[in-house]
Amino acid sequence: MNLRASNLAWLAVIVAIGLNLRPLLTSISPLMGVILHATGLSFRGASMLTGLPVVAMGVCAFGASALARSVGQARGVAIGLIAIVAACAGRFFAGNAAALIASAAIAGTGVAVIQALLPGVMKTRFAARLPFAMGLYSASIMAGGGLGASITPAVASRVSWQAGLAFWALPALIALAVWMLLMRADALPRASSAGSAKPAPSLFLNRRAWTLGIFFGLVNGGYTSLVAWMPAYYQQLGRGVTESGALLAMLTVFQASSALLLPMAAARFGRGRDRRPWIALGLVAQLAGFGLLLAAPLSAPLVVVALLGGGLGGVFALSLVLTLDHADDPALAARLVAFVQGVGFVIAAIAPVVAGVVRDVSGGFSMSWMMLAASLVAMIALNVVFGPRSYARAMRQQDGALNAPRDMRRTRRADRSSATLDTGGGNARRSPLP
Repeated sequence: MNLRASNLAWLAVIVAIGLNLRPLLTSISPLMGVILHATGLSFRGASMLTGLPVVAMGVCAFGASALARSVGQARGVAIGLIAIVAACAGRFFAGNAAALIASAAIAGTGVAVIQALLPGVMKTRFAARLPFAMGLYSASIMAGGGLGASITPAVASRVSWQAGLAFWALPALIALAVWMLLMRADALPRASSAGSAKPAPSLFLNRRAWTLGIFFGLVNGGYTSLVAWMPAYYQQLGRGVTESGALLAMLTVFQASSALLLPMAAARFGRGRDRRPWIALGLVAQLAGFGLLLAAPLSAPLVVVALLGGGLGGVFALSLVLTLDHADDPALAARLVAFVQGVGFVIAAIAPVVAGVVRDVSGGFSMSWMMLAASLVAMIALNVVFGPRSYARAMRQQDGALNAPRDMRRTRRADRSSATLDTGGGNARRSPLP
């Protein structure tokens, strides 16, 4: 397989995988009424079908690096796809609440592994064109969410609600088969091979890793809050279920478009690896969208979703590119992106819950939108520190923290030795040790 054909094949399978990372979430909402009736789930229990996978995306991402060290990044991605296939296929036979909730946990774990490891594979394969590859991957994730919401009801209406949910095992199985073929034809090295000699320092000690994780979490917290509550907000303002659902679908369209185009624009017109101006553009667009959502939500709803979706999609993709930019070594980059997503998706899972509590207390969604707008102002300020010159220095922080006691002991020994050496009169003579 020549280099160009190989790269195209890898890009195609990355898109195929990305399309399978969100239908397990978005396929639930259109069938919620049927699922509640058939399984006897309460609304609180039903929320676990979408909330549990997001929590798993965060918590299980922390273990993805250990999996990569054990089996390699490419095989780890395959294991994640197997989990998605098994979870979705199992939903065909799921007739009770426990089986559905278990499938949500398994699928969420598979997604967590893929999201943590696939960017590391992309860093290895497409180091020179990483923004384009990451934009394509991010756009496919968001497009998959839209397909999950639109295709699932059609399948369910023709067969059954279980078949509608289980349908997504088929594209995941196809992606798995193609991924396995590419692994054999064009094998990637294990992420652990270079660093197996000595254990890598923990990223839990690194301030920049936490900063990137919180930043990524706030981005995704805005998305999960809008997905959970924007249709309800417009219904509260008098719009119908169909119209509010269409606005959510349009939000996904703008997300996918921006996730592809903004990283490409940053790579073509930006200054080297400085992503800050383009991230700021996406954050300002979201801020304008929330301002319009608060001030005049009914006057131009399409403009609202264009600003919010465009800002969210572009910043999501660029946040991943920014994270990978911090490390030239693919193994360290993979560990960092796994850590950042672990922190980020835990925050993303909490954000809509907080928004719902605020809505119950205040009686409306305006306070929730204002809180999200305030988080965007904080992110715009935080974005300033992500200059390219800080990347290497920031990633050395945990090494310095771990080595400081040892370096201090060495300094003390050196000072002690020099203190015992009397060089007066040009003749060196040893002084007694204290």
